[in-house]
Amino acid sequence: MTARTIVITGASDGIGASAARTLAAQGEHVVVVGRSAQKTERIAGETGADYFVSDFADLAQVRRLAAQLKEKYPRIDVLANNAGGIMGTRELTVDGHEKTFQINHLAPFLLTTELLDTLTASKATVINTSSAANSLYGRLDIADLELANKYSANLAYGNAKLENILFTAELHNRYHAAGISTAAFHPGVVATNFAADTTSPFRFMYRSFLNRFMLSPEQGADTLVWLATAVPGQDWVPGAYYAKRALAKANKQAYDAELARELWERSAAMVAQDSDRLDPRG
Repeated sequence: MTARTIVITGASDGIGASAARTLAAQGEHVVVVGRSAQKTERIAGETGADYFVSDFADLAQVRRLAAQLKEKYPRIDVLANNAGGIMGTRELTVDGHEKTFQINHLAPFLLTTELLDTLTASKATVINTSSAANSLYGRLDIADLELANKYSANLAYGNAKLENILFTAELHNRYHAAGISTAAFHPGVVATNFAADTTSPFRFMYRSFLNRFMLSPEQGADTLVWLATAVPGQDWVPGAYYAKRALAKANKQAYDAELARELWERSAAMVAQDSDRLDPRG
C-alpha cells in the first residue's frame, strides 16, 4: 500500500514529535514542521521524514510554507495543525496580531485555507490540536478576538483553543461535502516543554513535581495518531471534538454555528489584509 503523506506542524517536540515517530514507524510518509531548525531537523533525522522550518509568529513564513508544501506534495492525506502554545504578557507579532491568537489560530487557519485545493483534491483529514483550556478559560468575544481590552494569558490561550474547535466545525460545514474530514482533540496534560519559553504561570507547573503525574508525549499523541489513521465517518464523527479517542464536551460556545461562521469570516479578512500589505499592488 502506498504511504500516505501526513503533515504535522509543531512537530519538533512534544506530542507532534511523538506522533511523527509513531506514524513514520507505521510506514506513513511524514512531513514535520517546526519553529526550531535544529530540533525539527533532529526529528526528521530520527524518523526519515521530510521537514520544513516555519515560525507561526510570522504569517509570511506560513504563506511560504504553504507554497512549499503545495509545490512538493500534490497529495496531502492528513494535515495536523498541532503548533501552538501559551504566552505571557500581551505581545504583538510582526504582523500586528496578538501572539497567542496568531500562533494558535490565525496561522493554522491561513495554512489550511492556503492548502484547500490540495486538501479537497486529496479528500484529506484536517486535525486541530485543542485543549481542555477551551472550557476552563475560553470566553470568546468576537468583537475583541485579540484581547485589546481585557487580556490575560489564560484567557488568550483558552480562547485560542476554543477557536481551534470553532474552526474545525466551520471547516467541516464548508468543505466536508468536498471531501475534507475534520476533528479537534484534547491531548491531555502532557509532560513536555509546554510554556517553557513564556512568562505564563503554567511554566512552573510543568517544571514542578506535578510533572511526574502528567501524561507522556506518547500518551498525549495517541488521539492524534488515531484520528490520522482511523477512517472518518466510520471510526469517528467528522467535525467534532475528541479526548481519549472519544467524543468530548467542549465549551458551550464551541457549538454556536453563527460564532464559528463569523470567526471564519473575520479570520479570512485578517489574513487577506496582511497579504495586501505584503503585495506592492495591494
